[in-house]
Amino acid sequence: MIVAGFGCRSAATLDSLRDALARASGGRNVDALATVADKARSTPFRALARDLGLPLQAVPSPALADIPTPTDSPAARATRQTGSVAEASALWAAGPGARLIGPRVISADRLATCALAASAPDDTSATTTGPADRPQGDKA
Repeated sequence: MIVAGFGCRSAATLDSLRDALARASGGRNVDALATVADKARSTPFRALARDLGLPLQAVPSPALADIPTPTDSPAARATRQTGSVAEASALWAAGPGARLIGPRVISADRLATCALAASAPDDTSATTTGPADRPQGDKA
C-alpha cells in the first residue's frame, strides 16, 4: 500500500493539496491519504479524499513526535514535534515497517507538503523505519 502523507499551512487550498500530491507521486497511484487529525477535518482534505475516492487517515498529533523523518523543518518541529508532518503522517498511516519512497515535496504555492510511504512487504526480515506499534487512527 502506498500512502500520501500531507502537511500544510492553514491557508492551503484543495489546489495546494492536489499540486503537492502530483509533485510527490510522479504519476504513481496512491491507496490512501494521511495528515494530522485536526487538519484531516478541514474542507480541502475532505474534498481531496472524496474527489479521489481514497480513505483519509487522521493521525493523532502526539504520534508524529515518535517518528523519525529525513526532513527537519524548524516550523514543523516547533508546532508538531516532528521534522516533517507529511513524512511522519505517511509513515504512520502506512504502518509498521513502512519506508518513505522519497522526501517530502512542496506545492508551488508553498502551502502544502506531501510525501509517499510504502507499507512493508509481508517479509518479516524487512528493516523497520516506520512506527513499530501504533493504534489505528480515526478515519476522517
